[in-house]
Amino acid sequence: MKRWLYGLKGKQLSLTLVAMACTTILIWAWEKTPLLTTLLPPQSLLSIPSSEILMGTPLVSATSSNSDVYVKEDLSYAEPNKETITEHGEQSFSVVAPTNMNSPEKSKNDSNPTRPSFEKKEILPNALREGLTLKPGLEEKDGSEQVKNVEVVATMVHKINTSSVKGKDDGSSGTLVEEKAPCNYARGRWVVDNKRPLYSGFGCKRWLSEMWACRLTQRTDFSYESFRWQPENCEMPNFEESKFLRRMQDKTVAFVGDSLGRQQFQSLMCMVTGGKDRPDVIDVGKEYGLVKARHATRPEGWAYRFQSTNTTILYYWSASLCDLEPLNIKDPATDYAMHLDRPAAFLRRYLHRFDVLVLNTGHHWNRGKLRANRWIMHVGGVPNTNGKLATIGSAKNFTIYSVVKWLDLQLPKHPQLRSFFRTISPRHFFNGEWDSGGSCENTTPLAGGKEVLQEKSSDTVAEGAVKGTNVKLLDITALSKLRDEGHISKYSIKATPGVQDCLHWCLPGIPDTWNEILFAQL
Repeated sequence: MKRWLYGLKGKQLSLTLVAMACTTILIWAWEKTPLLTTLLPPQSLLSIPSSEILMGTPLVSATSSNSDVYVKEDLSYAEPNKETITEHGEQSFSVVAPTNMNSPEKSKNDSNPTRPSFEKKEILPNALREGLTLKPGLEEKDGSEQVKNVEVVATMVHKINTSSVKGKDDGSSGTLVEEKAPCNYARGRWVVDNKRPLYSGFGCKRWLSEMWACRLTQRTDFSYESFRWQPENCEMPNFEESKFLRRMQDKTVAFVGDSLGRQQFQSLMCMVTGGKDRPDVIDVGKEYGLVKARHATRPEGWAYRFQSTNTTILYYWSASLCDLEPLNIKDPATDYAMHLDRPAAFLRRYLHRFDVLVLNTGHHWNRGKLRANRWIMHVGGVPNTNGKLATIGSAKNFTIYSVVKWLDLQLPKHPQLRSFFRTISPRHFFNGEWDSGGSCENTTPLAGGKEVLQEKSSDTVAEGAVKGTNVKLLDITALSKLRDEGHISKYSIKATPGVQDCLHWCLPGIPDTWNEILFAQL
């Protein structure tokens, strides 16, 4: 080498050094200038496994982070670019990066203290990056890449549909899982299902009251049993006895409310047992104080335990959800303080034992019921003097909001508890009320329509009460409104001339759907 250099003349040596310097500068400029990179032949993406190329799956690189492109988690994923077709016949996809997106690896020479950073969520590997075309907007600063309003066009081997994909890191294996919007189970339609009903209307005698078992009455049309609710744009899982018991193993499901809550409780008992008596189901009402008082016609509720899975299902009668306190415990005919701002004592006493709680109220809020039960409205421990709460509707709304607020405040103390407020069950009295000739004799299913298209609940009070809380809405009002043929009507066991039950439902029937939606929301 030395001999070769010594043999060169001065002029030749100078030209050689200049040529070497120019070559070095050109190579450096070629690598560092974005516009020139478009002239480089792209590295084939065929060397990348197809599982890495699919959008919605993280593209993870194990190579040096200095040459990786970091993509923020909320990046809008690829959309087909119809105008760009690669030489291999593959369609390209446009990916729009967020503004001011930077590498989380801060350069040692970067002196900008305001430069934003974020946790590394997804990495495009070197091989993929070399196949990208970075359009104008890419800056090189102090050896680090700062991308501002960059559009990255990547040639994909697989054609994918990303119209409804929104990625979310599952935190385990580094994969992205599809994040779906919560299902609105109240929006949908009724469809015929030849697998219905879920249990026999002739059976389930241990759990189902005779007055609600329409198969035991004079009724001859049972087409109301053959319908299933189908939510729009989402699937409702089929109710299976074994699946429910496995999911509720070592748990307690509690219904607290009026007689419509009792119907939902009996419906669930029939659904879980298949309408058959099961010797492994035992009565545990005493554990919850649910025993028949000396002069009472029935206990204040029932509780049954499935020994195979230690699953308890119970119901407590609380028509108003208020705490009821006798004003004179020595007087059998005493009035009761109806504390609008205090939930039922049963709830306060046993809440810690519940894993699922379903509340409801509504139809007992009328002057006749209050007078018959001798309920006197109280607020703050004293008789109500607030004129705004004097009306029944205002008092009911105040109580619903108060109970939901109380329950929401209790939930942090009971992290295992899933709580629901069930919306009001609709009445279908035509041409009068229950005691004035009102009737519901229609037996044609879905005479008033089969679809619910509204997004909001028909029970605006319940919807407003749970808004902003961790108490969920079990919305059954609008879908039940379409099923007026499913009421007891005139076909009761003890039929009274001129009196029809257009409030309660035949079982099996509409309350089964309420429980299917509850099961889906669990």
